[in-house]
Formats: sequence, C-alpha cells, structure tokens
Amino acid sequence: MPDSSGTSAARVVVVGPASWNHLIELDQLPRPEPHMVFANRSVHTVGGTSAGKALNLAQLREGSELHALIADDQDGRRVRDALAAAGVTLHAHPSSRTERHTNLMTPHGERLSIYVDTPSAAGQSTLHAVETALRGADVAVIDLSDLGLTLLERRDCADWRANVWVDLHDYDGVSAYHDPFVTAADVVFMNDDRTNDPWELMSSCLRRGPRLAVCTRGAEGAIALNASGDRYEVHAEPTVVVDTNGAGDAFMAGFLHASLSGADIGASLRQGATQATIALGSLHLHPLIDLVLG
Repeated sequence: MPDSSGTSAARVVVVGPASWNHLIELDQLPRPEPHMVFANRSVHTVGGTSAGKALNLAQLREGSELHALIADDQDGRRVRDALAAAGVTLHAHPSSRTERHTNLMTPHGERLSIYVDTPSAAGQSTLHAVETALRGADVAVIDLSDLGLTLLERRDCADWRANVWVDLHDYDGVSAYHDPFVTAADVVFMNDDRTNDPWELMSSCLRRGPRLAVCTRGAEGAIALNASGDRYEVHAEPTVVVDTNGAGDAFMAGFLHASLSGADIGASLRQGATQATIALGSLHLHPLIDLVLG
C-alpha cells in the first residue's frame, strides 16, 4: 500500500548488472564485412539493466536498493559515484573487474551489445549478503546474470520469499538459459524483438508458473496477459526520442511502482509507458545521470 506521499511501503531489492558503457550511435548497424563508418555521437556512461531499473525506482521514490558486482577499479568508481550521486542505494559487491559494454545503436532502436568485460563469479560472502537483503524484501527484481541464476538456484535453502520479477529482454521462448528465471518468476517482462506472436510467447511463460507477463513493443506500446487469460494493451506515449537505451528498464520500474501503489494492470501499463518516455528523452539511462555526467 502507498504511504501518504504516494510512495509504496514495499521494499524492493534489485539484483544484477551495473556497468560502464560506451554508446555509439550509427545510422545503421554495420554490415558483416570490413568497412569504415562514422558515428553520429558517442558517450561514456553508466549502463546495465539493473542500474536502469534502480535509477527509475529512485526517481519514483520507491524504497529500493541495488546489489551489483562492481570492481574497485576506475570504471567501477565511475559507476559507484554516478549512481550514488543520482540517489541510488547501491550495495557494490566485490568483483575482479567491472562489467563494460560497447553498444552500437541506431536512431530506430536497433542495438548490438559487445560485452568487453563481465564480472567475476560471486563469492560466498556476496551470496550471503544479497540473500540477507532478499529475506527482508517484498519484491526481488532478479535480472539475467550468473549472480541472479545462482540466487534462484539457492532460493529454497536460502529461505527468502520475496515476489520475483524478471526482465527476460529479447526472449525467444526457447532459450535454455532463461528457463530458471521464467519458472521462478511471479511476473515476467520481455520485448517482442524475437517473436512474431507476443501473445503466445507470454502465454508460454505463464504455463510455467508466472501469474503475469508483460511485453513491450517499442513504438507499438505494450501488452500484458494474466494467468486467467485477460488481455491488456497500452499505446506508447508520444515523445521526442533522444536515445532508446534503458527504455525497457524504465517501463518495468514504472509498472512496478504503480502496481505496488495499488494500481490495476491497465493503469500500471500506462505508468510504465509514461516512465519509458523519461529514458527515451535522455542520452543516459535516466536524466538523473544527465545531471551527474552532463
């Protein structure tokens, strides 16, 4: 339930990637052959799907915290400093390297993500620390990562019972890596990049356990399907698109915030669509990072 300020009293723990990214916008993604292209723009910034959700939840004044594997190196300090300055409650757990991506983007939302560095495996002390946080959570946003997978595999023994929300991103319905995330989730989000039938994709997820599936469709808006078979749709909110990076994370954060504040599925979809415009209007994951990095 929300408090008198409109903020829910729920505690949300977000677990997953926070990275230092190099975003390069091109007119189109490169062809698979040797050639030269010129970038429209280039920016170094905070990345990671979990960082994106945490930034939006911080702006929405949702009681949330982010747990991520971040090294004590230059890129890691950039990530930690930027997120802290943006108001994110961050728990940075030890890693031998900070996650780094180079993302090739187009103005139409196409993206090629090159993983330059990935975090090292979480140690036992990190797992115990995150599991302790999860025991006190109402909602656990477990993003796709080896850390997230390990936490889900250990869930019964670790004895945490938070509702699990998972962002499957460009799920195709058959990826074996995604299976444990789907079956553990109460709510799943995805986009329609790899399906011609998003309703069937959502239905296939619901048959494996979740109570609700949500699929974002870019300029086409978003749809949702619950376990009873009820369908919901929302149009995308009109906006000037500066950069599409992080729009899905913003949508999920907006939906989650509305849901925790007592909104129904239709209203939560509308809040998600509104929140997505905030990311779409920024060169960074969120305007809070604009204020920090410029």
